[in-house]
Amino acid sequence: MIHLKNVSKTYRKKVLGTLSLDVQAGERIALVGANGAGKTTLIRTILGQLTYEGVVRVFGLEPRTQREAVLSQIAFVPQIAPPLRMPVGELLRFSAEVSGAAVADFRAIASRLNLAIDDVLAQPFSKLSGGQKQKILIAIALGRSARLLILDEPAANLDPEARRGLFSLLAERNDVAMLISSHRLDEVADLVNRVLELDQGLITLDERVSTGSDLETVLACCIRTVRSEAAFSKALHEWGFSEDDSSTTWQGRVRGADRLRFLGMLSRYSGLLNDLNLERVMEAKE
Repeated sequence: MIHLKNVSKTYRKKVLGTLSLDVQAGERIALVGANGAGKTTLIRTILGQLTYEGVVRVFGLEPRTQREAVLSQIAFVPQIAPPLRMPVGELLRFSAEVSGAAVADFRAIASRLNLAIDDVLAQPFSKLSGGQKQKILIAIALGRSARLLILDEPAANLDPEARRGLFSLLAERNDVAMLISSHRLDEVADLVNRVLELDQGLITLDERVSTGSDLETVLACCIRTVRSEAAFSKALHEWGFSEDDSSTTWQGRVRGADRLRFLGMLSRYSGLLNDLNLERVMEAKE
């Protein structure tokens, strides 16, 4: 579905490089990492918005030269809403026309996100609040047919009720592959079956999350950091880990069922991580 080989992107400095990745149908991926890690640049490369070095194929197509064909199969929610001046009602009709969707489906999803859509139909999209814009973009993305759903920080600007509505809607979409960029792995943990972590434009973690028997295992974990840090030490001690004399090498065990929660904790310290190894060692015992 998505194939990247030796992909790099440079502005004033290299923000992706050198990155290789394959995404298969049915995968639901959490893309995590600190600000500036390269998450949005990776997404924009997949969408054909940026030039790049290396090989990128999406559905077997090159996203720069065959962009229309690629985007016809992708539903996308950007991190920053575009500055569209058209009224919301016109935007919904236009989006339905170009995607073959129904305005009624957009309206139904907006309602589940706690948006009173009738109150904003005549307003220019650019004049809406950040939360209202986000809800409309989500409604348009989820209301259309697509093979791949890409969401860049989709819960940004959403109130708690709308966040719950969003994740409930995503849980119902078993028909599409997903790539969800998020600062909070805990929010998307129940949705995904793979976690990718980026740091300085490189994949530092690629963890596939299984269900069933794998959740009943115990994982031996070894972590190496570039330096010692008190907050990170405290977090690992709470997980029962022990360190060497320099506090840069840590050993511990994690239940399979807690793996995503553990990885979510680690993602907050991605700049510290030098090496991470998880290995199944036994079946968990109650």
